[in-house]
Amino acid sequence: MKAAGVSVDGCASDWIRAPCNRRQRMHELSIAHSLVEIAEEAAAKAGVTRVTVVHLRLGVLSGVVRDALLFGFDVATVGTRLEGARLEIEEAPLQAYCADCDAVVTLSNPQRFRCPRCDAPCGRIVTGQEIELTALEYEENAPEATAS
Repeated sequence: MKAAGVSVDGCASDWIRAPCNRRQRMHELSIAHSLVEIAEEAAAKAGVTRVTVVHLRLGVLSGVVRDALLFGFDVATVGTRLEGARLEIEEAPLQAYCADCDAVVTLSNPQRFRCPRCDAPCGRIVTGQEIELTALEYEENAPEATAS
């Protein structure tokens, strides 16, 4: 049974020819819902009625597919003060600590955890795994009308 181009299991129907990995989409959708929940709470505490941009720092080893998260975010914001907000994603580089150099180094290949300076193994990841909501942008609340 299909309706509006989407089959019952949630995968794309015949008219959309794209790979469908339901588990992957569900992962990003649950992350998107968590981000919206966190942003909603922060906005409520600040007295904000409408969020326009959500800034997110996403590590290359976070296991999150950017496009799936963007789609999930749009779905998760419906009916919230974030509806229509833009999700801005900053990619956090993969950085590790090299004990031989006593330095934090940027690794260009997530498959190779070796120092680019001395080629020693780097076992401690410093950045690259995070999913961090870093900032919210919002519209200033209109002042309440006063009776004259």
